[in-house]
Amino acid sequence: MKRLLLSATALVALASVAQAADLPARVAPAPVFTPVPVFTWTGFYAGVNAGWGWRNDNNNAVLLTGPGLPAGFVGGTLLFSNNDDGGFTGGGQIGYNYQIGSFVIGAEADIQWADTDQNINAVFVPAPGFVAGRDVFVPGVFNSNAPEWWGSVRARLGVAIDRVLIYATGGLAYTEDNTGWVVGGGVEWALPVNWFGSSAVTFGVEGLWINIDSDNNNFNNGFVGTFSTPGRAPVAVVAPAFDNNNDNEFGVVRAKLNFKF
Repeated sequence: MKRLLLSATALVALASVAQAADLPARVAPAPVFTPVPVFTWTGFYAGVNAGWGWRNDNNNAVLLTGPGLPAGFVGGTLLFSNNDDGGFTGGGQIGYNYQIGSFVIGAEADIQWADTDQNINAVFVPAPGFVAGRDVFVPGVFNSNAPEWWGSVRARLGVAIDRVLIYATGGLAYTEDNTGWVVGGGVEWALPVNWFGSSAVTFGVEGLWINIDSDNNNFNNGFVGTFSTPGRAPVAVVAPAFDNNNDNEFGVVRAKLNFKF
């Protein structure tokens, strides 16, 4: 009887092992990986900028000779200083980028205010016959004709390294009465924020060189200064052909903040 019970127990144990072997093995589920979204520069953007500009004005000398000058005034040459000065510039921009692989092409337009409204100094070099100490010529005050605002429409071509964009740019520059060209480049970084409903916010630094075509202005309606000599009241010196050729060239370095949509 005892042997029979042991045999039955063994059979039950074997049946349990066989049934367990037929059950599927419990394997831990594979980890789920959520891919990190790849940033793209494609899209419209708008923003603001602020920086510093350096102007280089080339003012031609003016010869004060010929008919129409006051009696006794023998003439001379009026030399203008080249105001290589700087000032604040700021404004806004809009644009569009399109990314193809690592390359980014786009277009941007901006409008800027520039703090360049300064006077131009003039020095009078008398012609032979002008007697120093007797004859006196006081040059007038000449306002700079550098533009107080300017804008540009530019193409952009760059290389994107994830959230960093390095680019070159160039195109048309313009003021209220003249046009020219602009070239430059910059770098932008997409910040890890999305303010004001934008899909991204980018911060950048940009350098531009702007050349505006000749701006020929008849300063002060031809008035160039005042001449006086003993025994005569001071008289205005007017040069009707006084047409100063002023080529405006200036560089700009500015910071930019854009909101991408």
